[in-house]
Amino acid sequence: MRKKENFLVSGMSCASCAGRVERALQSCEGVFKANVNFASGTVNIEYDKSKQSPSTLKKIVEDAGYELRLDNDSDSRDEEVRCEFVRLRKEMWWAIGLSIPLVIVGMFFMNIPYSNLIMFLLATPIVFIFGKRFFVGAWRQLCHHSANMDTLVALSVSIAWIFSVANMLFPHFWISRGIMPHVYFEAAAVIVAFILVGRTLESKAKGNTSAAIRRLMGLKPKQVLVELPDGSQREIAIGDINIGDIVIVRPGERIAVDGVVISGYSFIDESMLTGEPIPVEKSVDSKVYAGTINESGILRISAESVGEDTLLSKIINLVQDAQGSKAPVQKFVDKIAAIFVPVIMIISVITFVAWIIFGGKYGLTYGLLTAVTVLIIACPCALGLATPTAIMVGIGKGADNGILIKDAEALELAPKIDAIVFDKTGTITEGRPVVNDIYWVGPEEATSCLVALERASEHPLGKAIIEKYGDLPAVNVSSFENVAGRGVKGGILDKTYYVGSRRFLRENGIMVSPKESEVALKFAENGDTLVWFADSERLIALIGIADKVRSSSVAAISELKEMGIGIYMLTGDNHRAAEKIAQVTGIENIVSDVLPQDKAEFVKNLKQQGLRVAMVGDGINDSAAMAEADLSVAMGTGSDIAIDVSEITIVGSDLTKIPMAIRLSRLTVRTIRQNLFWAFVYNIIGIPIAAGILYPIKGFLLNPMIAGAAMAFSSVSVVANSLLLKGKTIKSENLKNKNRFSIVKIEENNKKDKDMVNKFRVSGMSCGHCKGNVAKAIIALPKATDVDVDLENGIVTVTGDVTPEAVTKAVIEAGYSCEPM
Repeated sequence: MRKKENFLVSGMSCASCAGRVERALQSCEGVFKANVNFASGTVNIEYDKSKQSPSTLKKIVEDAGYELRLDNDSDSRDEEVRCEFVRLRKEMWWAIGLSIPLVIVGMFFMNIPYSNLIMFLLATPIVFIFGKRFFVGAWRQLCHHSANMDTLVALSVSIAWIFSVANMLFPHFWISRGIMPHVYFEAAAVIVAFILVGRTLESKAKGNTSAAIRRLMGLKPKQVLVELPDGSQREIAIGDINIGDIVIVRPGERIAVDGVVISGYSFIDESMLTGEPIPVEKSVDSKVYAGTINESGILRISAESVGEDTLLSKIINLVQDAQGSKAPVQKFVDKIAAIFVPVIMIISVITFVAWIIFGGKYGLTYGLLTAVTVLIIACPCALGLATPTAIMVGIGKGADNGILIKDAEALELAPKIDAIVFDKTGTITEGRPVVNDIYWVGPEEATSCLVALERASEHPLGKAIIEKYGDLPAVNVSSFENVAGRGVKGGILDKTYYVGSRRFLRENGIMVSPKESEVALKFAENGDTLVWFADSERLIALIGIADKVRSSSVAAISELKEMGIGIYMLTGDNHRAAEKIAQVTGIENIVSDVLPQDKAEFVKNLKQQGLRVAMVGDGINDSAAMAEADLSVAMGTGSDIAIDVSEITIVGSDLTKIPMAIRLSRLTVRTIRQNLFWAFVYNIIGIPIAAGILYPIKGFLLNPMIAGAAMAFSSVSVVANSLLLKGKTIKSENLKNKNRFSIVKIEENNKKDKDMVNKFRVSGMSCGHCKGNVAKAIIALPKATDVDVDLENGIVTVTGDVTPEAVTKAVIEAGYSCEPM
């Protein structure tokens, strides 16, 4: 049985360490995959439970010279990270405090009595007490016949310290040869101080890269109030909740489980899931999710998913796995890091020998200094941090914005996409039929009869009619009959009513006039599905029902086209309906009447044309095409299978998150390239200078202290550059102001007055919920095609053939004041 778990790894000091741990784990039977994240000090291991266990994995890592333990307690882990940072900071300040007088003596008062002894007394505790961690790490690696960054530091510092002690105790050896016996205590000590500064800053910065995970974990409440079988209430730990328990959520509290509301009414802030600021209305039978905030009323919730099975926990696991994954470019870096330390040690020895041979009477002294400087400056930490820090910040930023990226490979691939294929239903559209238009021939009072028949029918199209007119009083239906594939009929108040297809009316002797046929044709051209409502004598109403385009679809598709990406739409719906959606959204390439296997074949054909293809879908019927695509994107409101197949999941249904995901990927990949460029350039330039290549030209030798500072700066600069991602915007500059709320409705293209625009001043709006209420009240009017609510200025703009009186009435009924401008 396969199992995937996150573990903490202690003792890693550079990219070489990460590579060694990874190779040790992957060489073991039963381990399918091991991804070590040097930036977070974690490893994600996928293994066979029947062949390996956490204890055997721990032993494998210990044999490689490191420590491994299960990452199952985020609080203790955060406390450990904090304690490590405090220890590093303490060691850093002690090292700096002792280094300052040491440098002053070494640079300006080297000829005072006992100067060498003073420097020895100041340097020794810095090297062997506050720099102890480097020697411990180096010894651990030596015991396992390997080397890492600690080896380089320990070697260089100990060589400088031993050389200085020898010169202090036996100065006549050099004086007799005409050479001044210099000591380098200040170099050894300041190297340790600078590296501790780098490690401290690095520790703090690496902690910041994991902020997204900590924020998500912080959304889990520790305690929860449950209702016991006897009706009493008790507060218990979140880990003690079971499926079926009734959870009480008071105003202002976070919901602890995924479940269904069984009583109560409230508005829930689901921004942590969807990124949308507008609270969502919840009542009986509404679905709620762990981590969201109850804003108003008290809710009683029946728990359906608890603990690790909640959507929030799945998101946390997804982000953790993604942050630990590796971009393809990282594989190249890993190969370099694996041989980096041994190569640097060889270069250091070659440098020392070259100076002995060609350096003249100061060859030994300069050889030792340059060998030490090479060991110090060639830190592979920057290489090891370049990719994972950028990935951690990028994926964390995506999670904060409702974009879940499953792995780093998706991040690297997204900017290369040439074409995006969209499923129509449930992706571009809401996947929920609504009454788009209605043409009355008979009395509108018969609406209650229509609703009564639809309530009895349970037909999917009937739900749209019930949603629109469901608040009408109930009417008794007698002799109800459901004629499969045709429609329904029933007796109401001594009359028989029919709801269904035109064929159903014809079969029951109800004729349709030429004018009514003309209206039906217009509705059909508009992409509507037609529902005919009649009594025994004549047609009463013709209802056009359509799947509504998501309010975000038009903006998202427009953005993607501006990026130069080709847009395609696939649907199993008829061509007329598909064409209507294409007209509204601006999609030029549509394919209708397709089966699931046809979708996959279409994606395959695009790939054969040399295009890199992304598939966006929400249903089981999209999963084959998503698996075939280079990059798959699932809507978070879709099926579990589609989400499992996808590499990027959009939490919620906002399609503008797709161009945001592409922009985020571009920024992250650019940051990775910048990090790698500077990490490589630093070493390519720094190592030859440290070896003394400029000495024959300018007489310049790099001071080991400066090398230590440069090494520390290189690691910190890479992490800092990655953290800059946090402040970069991934939202389009073309999107409307966040205080504006727009809804667009499909309407007939050939209506003369469809572009009529009226403005209204609305008072009483105070929040995002208010603007949503106003917009929804107006868009429900039959002829309204677009509503734009400016909350900040209290102005509402309405487009469509709708009278000011109708708008004013709708807004007042919604609970606000309204007057035309």
